[in-house]
Amino acid sequence: MSILIISLILLLAIGVPIAYSLGFSGLIYFWIHHPELIQILPQRLYSGMQSYTMIALPLFCLMGFMMNAGGITKRLIEFSLLFVGRFRGGLGLVNVFASMIFGGISGSSVSDTASVGAVLIPEMQEKGYSAEYASGITVASSTMGMIIPPSVPMVIYALAAEESVGKLFLGSAIPGLMIGIIMMVITLFISYRNKHPREEVVLSASEKAAVIRRSVLAVIMPVFVVGSVVFGIATATESAGIGVLYAFLVGFIIFRSIKLKEIPPMVKKAILTSANVMIIIALSKLYIWILALERIPELMSTTVLAMNLPPVLLILLINMVILMAGTFIDVSPAILLLTPVFLPIALALGISEIQFGVMLISGLAVGLVTPPVGMCLNVASAISKLEIGVIFRAALPFLAANLITLLAVSYIPQLTMWLPALLMN
Repeated sequence: MSILIISLILLLAIGVPIAYSLGFSGLIYFWIHHPELIQILPQRLYSGMQSYTMIALPLFCLMGFMMNAGGITKRLIEFSLLFVGRFRGGLGLVNVFASMIFGGISGSSVSDTASVGAVLIPEMQEKGYSAEYASGITVASSTMGMIIPPSVPMVIYALAAEESVGKLFLGSAIPGLMIGIIMMVITLFISYRNKHPREEVVLSASEKAAVIRRSVLAVIMPVFVVGSVVFGIATATESAGIGVLYAFLVGFIIFRSIKLKEIPPMVKKAILTSANVMIIIALSKLYIWILALERIPELMSTTVLAMNLPPVLLILLINMVILMAGTFIDVSPAILLLTPVFLPIALALGISEIQFGVMLISGLAVGLVTPPVGMCLNVASAISKLEIGVIFRAALPFLAANLITLLAVSYIPQLTMWLPALLMN
């Protein structure tokens, strides 16, 4: 087992991507300890990707690309201004509010940062906000993208934990909204302290109605997609297909902002994006097989529970490991590696698969805004031309919302279990 860990650390240290580091270290392990199993490794890699649920990955990616190409970002910002623009620090509130809605459309925090940040970071700078503040609030609020349903990481966790995608979507809804509400409170506090400007939205009733009409089809999309799963109209995979059809009809026929010639590049981008994830999943499954051969999950569970620590401290310890892992490992491999190790411990503590899944995704979301990996930091840095360390420091006050919500989810099961129990039992 030491060879496995040392080889993985060395490969990561010399800059080998996480997926191939997992694959190479796994191959070294089998070559030394189980050479008789090497011939069946290709079969294990293939079986790691052979799942009906995984069809949802490229479809959710394509849905997000289509809605973004359809001018959705601008419409969401106009919609958000109607509700929160008049408060002090209005554009900061718009940033958070728009991310709450956009996160439910794209299912990706990185897409959220790129789309909302490309519009609002320059706009906030023009209105007198510092580049640091604009970038910090953008990356922090975009963490909701992988928590508010539908969420691509939740689909990956459902695959790893063999849990219902629909229940996970419902379980993550309240925590995702909690993060947004707490961030808006923090934004108001900072805005009043720093005397940030208000946004005067002078529109007649008919103009406000027009803005709502332009935006409502985009705003209700998460409800449309998740609702089709909750009420038994479609499976999670089928709902992703329905979402793609909905995005196409809205963008091509209603908004008329998508041209047919733009569809093939979007499909190609969705395929490449999901292929990267599937490679990670396949090679991570190989690593997970090694963990099972070595009985690591059982040993970890027995060892941790034998420590006789109070459940409160054990849960806190799990959260700390999740936060540390998110700092150094990308979301998809982190989900696949941590789930088989910590889910048995969580179940022994009385934490359900759904509650643990929301804990895991909420904790890993923070890693998107922390160096050295910090995918959202890198996107915001490309937009604002600031160093990622500067953006991270500006995002820290807003990340308090993520940490508060993570602790609440960990110790209050009703936050994640109430909606699934109400709508799907």
